Amino acid sequence: MPAKDLGNKYVCFKCSTKFYDMKKPDPLCPKCGADQRESPALKAPTEGRRGRLAAAPKVIEPIEPEEPAASEEDEEDLDSFDDEPVEGAEEEEDI
Repeated sequence: MPAKDLGNKYVCFKCSTKFYDMKKPDPLCPKCGADQRESPALKAPTEGRRGRLAAAPKVIEPIEPEEPAASEEDEEDLDSFDDEPVEGAEEEEDI
């Protein structure tokens, strides 16, 4: 169970010594004197892999509309087919 009255617990980034800051304003390592606020782990990287990917603009190619399946000329050709008799088919006569 951590001691609440000793302040925050630190692990020195230079010498790996574990210590409490004793509620002092400056968290200094008692062994080597390093200020723990200067830790490189606390500093955010200036630009990492995700930073480069997020900054790159995304290129979206426009989708071209497909041509209609049947044009007006095709419809006219289909209409003319309906009027022509089919070879080999006999017309039914009224009896």
